[in-house]
Amino acid sequence: MAYNLLSGKKGIIFGALNELSIAWKVAERAYEEGADFVLTNTPVALRFGTLNELAKKCNTEIIPADATDVAELEILIKKTMKKYGGKIDFILHSIGMSPNVRKGFAYDRLNYDYYQKTLDISALSFHKVLHVCRKLDAINDWGSVVALSYVAAQRTLYGYNDMADAKSLLESIARSFGYIYGRDKKIRVNTISQSPTMTTAGSGVKGIDRLIDFSDRMSPLGNATADDCADFCVTLFSDLTRKVTMQNLFHDGGFSSMGMSLKAMTQYDKSFRDYPEDGD
Repeated sequence: MAYNLLSGKKGIIFGALNELSIAWKVAERAYEEGADFVLTNTPVALRFGTLNELAKKCNTEIIPADATDVAELEILIKKTMKKYGGKIDFILHSIGMSPNVRKGFAYDRLNYDYYQKTLDISALSFHKVLHVCRKLDAINDWGSVVALSYVAAQRTLYGYNDMADAKSLLESIARSFGYIYGRDKKIRVNTISQSPTMTTAGSGVKGIDRLIDFSDRMSPLGNATADDCADFCVTLFSDLTRKVTMQNLFHDGGFSSMGMSLKAMTQYDKSFRDYPEDGD
């Protein structure tokens, strides 16, 4: 059901690749709510994804850009502003990738060149997007910028590796830039800490299926899906959240506030019955 929450608003959505992408779902919902936006991803990603289908569905265009490259971001922002004849109102940053995770390097045995790439792609790119937008005065007053994070920024989760460090940095950037942008332009900057979601990127995390099952058992409302996240993003892009900024907003069915649930404890008890201690 659409409410026209984004009628007349213009934006940029980073990171959609295919139907599994949260950014893909956000684009669909934003379009339903009346928004116009540009889709963007790296040229390499565009060759492997199906973004053309989304662009057609949302009656928009794709402007390729590597979000780690300031020069390419400047071209993207300028082209977007030219397309819409002025400033935009919202941005979604849905970018994350760890070469260490893909290559199977454990956290205590990281490849540091890969580590730097993880931080650059997954966190510093967010700073660069905000930097270029501020430099070009690209966002309207009371605009909204949202980046996707994960609870591993606060808690250690097995297998999430150096992506946890990147998410911590991402959230810090949102706070620091949120202060500056809010003070000067009334632009809000937030992160959403989403439930583990089986996206193309998420599927590379070791044990993601078990992690999803665990968090679903732990969460009173169950895991938030990609569609749920899209709904939440739309509210943050809208004028209904004009005074929400510098926040990391947990969108995880309550997982982040839980210690132990009945479902998780029941499963835990089963494991003891299946694997008794020696001598029992």
